[in-house]
Amino acid sequence: MLRVTFLGTGGTLPTTNRNPSAILINREGELLLFDCGEGAQQQMMRAKTGMKINSVFITHFHADHFLGIPGLIQTMSFNGRNEPLDIYGPTWTKQFVSLLVALGYYKLGFAINAHELEDGEVIDKGDYSIKAVSTNHGIPSLGYVIEEKKRTGRFNREKAIELGVPVGPLFSKLQKGEAVTINGRTILPSQVVGKSRPGRKIVYSGDTRPCESIEKESAGADLLIHDGTLAGELKDWALETKHTTSEEAALLARKAKVKQLILTHISSRYSESAEPLLRDAKSVFENVKIAEELMEIEIPLSD
Repeated sequence: MLRVTFLGTGGTLPTTNRNPSAILINREGELLLFDCGEGAQQQMMRAKTGMKINSVFITHFHADHFLGIPGLIQTMSFNGRNEPLDIYGPTWTKQFVSLLVALGYYKLGFAINAHELEDGEVIDKGDYSIKAVSTNHGIPSLGYVIEEKKRTGRFNREKAIELGVPVGPLFSKLQKGEAVTINGRTILPSQVVGKSRPGRKIVYSGDTRPCESIEKESAGADLLIHDGTLAGELKDWALETKHTTSEEAALLARKAKVKQLILTHISSRYSESAEPLLRDAKSVFENVKIAEELMEIEIPLSD
């Protein structure tokens, strides 16, 4: 399972129908939280995702991307959490965590480990990784690439039997890449196992101007979640505030040949309707959606 739940999809100013930024990714039961604006924990309750967050990833230290963390960690502590929590982010993450632990008259029941990441740094999670990518928002800021490692190719059971491999443990050996010997004849994995299959890839830009680093890392991504704060008519304001118009995000998605684009961090100017953003984006890239509160997307495995 690889499920994305949009807990907060609004811009700097929250509205009655959009909370500040927060995205939860559930990968095989491991919960990864990317940004945590105000109200994120209530959104988790509404979405019934649970709060057993394994790691938090902050894109940058503007208030609408991290002010939900103090309340979230207190709730985790009240609920009896004792497992350590890892918080990753750009420069100032360690100072932030130090302040977070000291904030308020309460004692946490678990440790918080702070990790400051640099451009290109990779967190190896075994069968997948998370890579930090520098972005362009005027302050230290990061995007993140969640990418699964390649999977073993499909096992051709009929071919294996045809080659004389008995059904049983030797099948597993071949699937694991080990050669087996049958009656003095060596059977290679390549004879019965197809080409390796790609894992899934999600890219989250955070707040940023369109940048080469995100475009490069998004190549062939199953899902690109990108800043789409403003419509094209406000490009000057996007330039000044270091955000991206929906059309610019769509152009980047087209260049990177991503499978799907979701626009988020929607300005409060579009509280009545985000149609102008969608119209601009679809003019250059068809498979695009505007993120909505509590929207869920499942990323399937591909052959």
